[in-house]
Amino acid sequence: MSTVVLESVLRCPHCGFAKQESMPTDACQFYYQCSNCKALLRPIPGDCCVFCSYGSVKCPPIQVQRSCCG
Repeated sequence: MSTVVLESVLRCPHCGFAKQESMPTDACQFYYQCSNCKALLRPIPGDCCVFCSYGSVKCPPIQVQRSCCG
């Protein structure tokens, strides 16, 4: 089983600002406010959370799912 990464760099699709954030391990994060332009980010349809849509690493629940289920 792979190690779960708990940090991801979120990049705002509106202004391009990027910031490293810690991800929750037991839930998906549905909203994130860009600290630069203050845009409220929501997941792209089909993604479970903002980390899966805008992050450099998918959220921990998806990482676990992929490592155990292919």
